[in-house]
Amino acid sequence: MMHWTVLLAVEEAAKEGGLFDIDATLPLMAVQFLILVAVLNVIFYKPLTKSIEERADYIRKTQISAKERLVKSQNLAEEYQQKLGETRRESQAVIAAAQADAKKIASEKVAEAQKEAQAAREKASSEIEQQKQEAMRSLEQEVDNLSRQILEKLLGTALVK
Repeated sequence: MMHWTVLLAVEEAAKEGGLFDIDATLPLMAVQFLILVAVLNVIFYKPLTKSIEERADYIRKTQISAKERLVKSQNLAEEYQQKLGETRRESQAVIAAAQADAKKIASEKVAEAQKEAQAAREKASSEIEQQKQEAMRSLEQEVDNLSRQILEKLLGTALVK
């Protein structure tokens, strides 16, 4: 039964001009819609669009600036790495030169010390030889004196002289 009532309502509406009656309200609603669109455009959409464009410009400028800074920082980092490498090579060269100088000085000092030690040995050897010669002379004199004394005691004093 319910289906029949709906169909009857549709048939009566169709007789009166259909589901949509085109009268003065449709143009009035269209005008109201256009006025609403114009008001929204002036009050809401233009300021919103303007702020969105400003934000987009700000983001674009910030990105460009960040890219430029990134390129600069990469260039500076590369330059610093090159300088650091050069400085390391120079410091290694300075260290190598200092080590070579230190070895040279050490070898000179060792050679000089060896020469001094050799000279001291030779001097000590010559002094020992000299003292040995002196000791031998003094021993020979004492041996001579002792042999004379022994001869004098054995033979007497008259015969020795």
